[in-house]
Amino acid sequence: MNKMMEVITHELMVLLIAAMPLVEVRGAIPIGVSLGMHPIHATLLGILGSLIPVPFLLIFIKPIFTYLKDRKFFHYLVDKTIKRTLKKSEKIRKYSIVGLIMFVAVPLPTTGIWSGCLAAILFNIPFRYAFPAIATGAAIAGTIMFILTYSMILI
Repeated sequence: MNKMMEVITHELMVLLIAAMPLVEVRGAIPIGVSLGMHPIHATLLGILGSLIPVPFLLIFIKPIFTYLKDRKFFHYLVDKTIKRTLKKSEKIRKYSIVGLIMFVAVPLPTTGIWSGCLAAILFNIPFRYAFPAIATGAAIAGTIMFILTYSMILI
């Protein structure tokens, strides 16, 4: 029973780490492997965990940003976040859905799920197209991280 609780705790930890901004699947997979998970198991959990916030972000990010932008204290932060995302996501403007997939797929800081959701909203990509594109990008990023993590194990 104790071993089962440890496994569930580790799996939940990987799911939650993958759902966090900045860390996402890039950090969840190596952490899962360091907790003793098989790289494929950690990868699947990482991809699944990174997709947890996507529907909520795609639905609620615009009203939340609109609300925060009207608040004096948060106005600067919201503007800065939007400008940074627009600057980093120029490929999305040019290539639309394929650009969004590529943007999310690159496993570098500030180009993941959270930024991809914000970019999808800023470029008015409908939910029915944005969610599958972001999920595809997350799967590609997860595959890249799996390869990197697995190759580090073999060394």
